[in-house]
Formats: sequence, C-alpha cells, structure tokens
Amino acid sequence: MTDPVLRDLASLSEMKAAESFQRLVWGRDDPPDNSDMLLAIQHEGGLVAGAFVGDVMVAFLFGFPTSDPQAQHSHRLGVHPDWQGQGLGLRMKLYQKDWCAARGIRRVRWTYDPIRRANAALNIDRLGATACTYYRDYYGPMEGINAGVPSDRLLAEWDLTRPAKPHVTAERMVPIPPDFTALVQDDLGKAQSERLRVRAALESAFSDGLHIAGFDRAQTAYLLARG
Repeated sequence: MTDPVLRDLASLSEMKAAESFQRLVWGRDDPPDNSDMLLAIQHEGGLVAGAFVGDVMVAFLFGFPTSDPQAQHSHRLGVHPDWQGQGLGLRMKLYQKDWCAARGIRRVRWTYDPIRRANAALNIDRLGATACTYYRDYYGPMEGINAGVPSDRLLAEWDLTRPAKPHVTAERMVPIPPDFTALVQDDLGKAQSERLRVRAALESAFSDGLHIAGFDRAQTAYLLARG
C-alpha cells in the first residue's frame, strides 16, 4: 500500500473535496465544515491539512487559532475507513504538533467523544493529552455516526512540551465499552445507558479533583490521577 503524503491543503478544490471526505467519515447527515470557511480560516492562520495517496484524500485535519496565541483548537480529525487502524491518525496529530511548534504554538486542545476507544487510545495513551472538563450533550442531537446518543465530549489538553507517555499512578479507573460504535448499532438502549454511566463516573472523578492522565488499552479504561 502506498505511503500517504501529509501536507496542508493547497486549493479551494481540495477543500471542497474535504467536504465530501467529512461526509464519508462522519456520515452523510452530519454537516461538514464547508470549503469557504476552511479557506478563510487557513488564510487567517489555521491548519487545514490532509493525507493523500496521489490526489486521493485519506485523512483530514482542521485546527484554528484561539484567543491564546500559544494555543490552537483542533476541530476535526478523520481517517478514511480503509486506512483506520494503521497509525494514520497518529501521524496526522504529529504533523499538527510539528506545524504548531514551527509557529510558536505550545498547546492544542479539542473536544472528543470520551466513550469511543479509538479516540481515548490516540488522544490520551498515544499523544499524552490530559482531560478534566466534561461537556454534557455538547453539540445537542447529532446525525451520522453520532445519532441516537447524547453528544457528550471531553476537552483534551495537549501540552506539546510534555512527554508523550509519562508514568501514571492511577487513583481511579473508569472503563468504557470496547466498541461503542457496534453497541449503538446493535443495542441503542445499552449504548445510552453506557453513555450515562461513563458520564457519571468521569464527572464524579473530576469533582473530586482527579484528571484523566492515561488510558489502559488492555483494560479499555481511563486512568484518573491527582495533581
């Protein structure tokens, strides 16, 4: 399989292709970030990047400036279904890290669905991001792959100067389903109850002064620590 080339999107036509790509990854009913907005934000200092095999986009990443000039908000990261599970999401985030470092940006933050194992494994375990903020039903009712369950999100905080995988002494563990996507498809009621269980456990931990410091992929569980 050809190794993808990672680079910033270079034209409006590529940004229009990114709209179609977002529909492919998140579902046709989930509204994509449109090409006009992507172009304008890129011109104002945002990151609009992709991974390409020839002219075909196989991953997409979109981040934009915040009120803090040393922080970027990372809004989208998607990998083509045929390329998932091959480390391309990690490569895109490391591309983002290098892009930010070259511009004096030291922190990246983003929201993500806390109950999807792939998200936790990449964001917390592989990248070393942390989290202590939980948003209930952040986007309201959603369509596509997010339909049918509350759109809860964690706010990931990625310190680009921090070691990727520091040692974690866990005070508490919060397990999540090993395959939430399949659970939504096969048993929506169970998926909804799991959402509420994880929500309650993480909110309780945060209120007790703990934060997410790691993710145990073998046990499919968040590691909560203090300090």
